[in-house]
Amino acid sequence: MREISLDTETTGLNPKGGDRVVEIGCVEMINQIATDNVFHVYINPQRDMPAGAFKVHGLSEEFLRKHDVFAKVADDFLEFIGDSPLVIHNAQFDIGFLNAELTRLGKDPLDMARTIDTVPMARKKFPGAQANLDALCRRFGIDNSNRELHGALLDAELLAEVYLELTGGRQTGLVLGDEESEMAQVEPQEMVKAQGQNKREARVFSPSAEELERHEAFIGELSEPIWKG
Repeated sequence: MREISLDTETTGLNPKGGDRVVEIGCVEMINQIATDNVFHVYINPQRDMPAGAFKVHGLSEEFLRKHDVFAKVADDFLEFIGDSPLVIHNAQFDIGFLNAELTRLGKDPLDMARTIDTVPMARKKFPGAQANLDALCRRFGIDNSNRELHGALLDAELLAEVYLELTGGRQTGLVLGDEESEMAQVEPQEMVKAQGQNKREARVFSPSAEELERHEAFIGELSEPIWKG
């Protein structure tokens, strides 16, 4: 099962008021385990960077001006995510911004129904507790020491680990990696055949004549055994 952990950074909080996406980070997950397959871009928003947003992610207008605009990265982004479910922390925020960008280009918006929002998942699992990403990392012992500032790819990587823990942790898969792939390729009848080749002869548990003789001698040494009372 392929899923995508996704995060964005923006110039602010209101995509309908002129705020734009400035960074997208995506991490592929197979069976809820992150792979090395990632998508990461910085985006030129073609506008200034408000001080409040810069304080959150540290991405300056000068830095972003060197990167492509959203129109040039949109197709690569859509190709990477494909039709996979999108795991997002506060999905309405990120999808709102991405759909605003896609709509400007005349492209189909992303369907909210394909998102898995980890905020309500966390609140349901830990009622009354903080549900932000830093708090969940602390709860699950996930190292987020590099998260001095928000970053889309770093946050997507951390979210992939948090999502794994929210869905049951690594014990959910008893067999992982190459071993799982090899077993998946073996037909059931071949497994039965292989087991039959290693079949042992049935062990005989009946006592020998020598063992019976020694047992009788031992019984004869007992003083007033209860079964003779």
